[in-house]
Amino acid sequence: MRPLRYSINVTLDGCCHHEAGLPPDEESMQYWTAQLARADALLFGRVTYEMMESAWRSPASGTLPDWVEPWQVPFAETIDRAEKHVVSSTLRDADWNAELVRGDLDQAVRRLKQEPGEGLWVGGVTLPLALADLGLIDEYEFLVQPVLAGRGPTLLAGLRERIELELVDRREFRSGAVAMRYRPA
Repeated sequence: MRPLRYSINVTLDGCCHHEAGLPPDEESMQYWTAQLARADALLFGRVTYEMMESAWRSPASGTLPDWVEPWQVPFAETIDRAEKHVVSSTLRDADWNAELVRGDLDQAVRRLKQEPGEGLWVGGVTLPLALADLGLIDEYEFLVQPVLAGRGPTLLAGLRERIELELVDRREFRSGAVAMRYRPA
């Protein structure tokens, strides 16, 4: 069974909004590129899928937008070519190397986890909360930003039951951010 890993940037006060932390730098983009490359497929809810697609989908011209820095290109290429599964009851289709996941979330994700491979990667806020409540997340990975945001969506807000975790890896970045990986205890 391939594990499901939840990965997200989070501020010290638990905010998960993508603009609340530090702007991406070369070191953090290299880290996230390597983490995405470890996954056989990505699992997104509709909001995260649409946000990532609008930012990172390779244009038909093949030329990335001017805002993409040279050190961001490996991330853009990695996420663009990745297999994606999108959990949504409102999208009619998904075409960025993606297929829609419909029906019972628990059953659908268990089926994805049963497929051969190294692992699934999930990001976002709403879908991971549902997956954590179902006990489907095998690893939690947080890139904690040295920022206090004071507002915005927070990490796993509304979780039904406490989940105890054990630290399995920790890495410090020059920016002061710290990546921490946990498994349920």
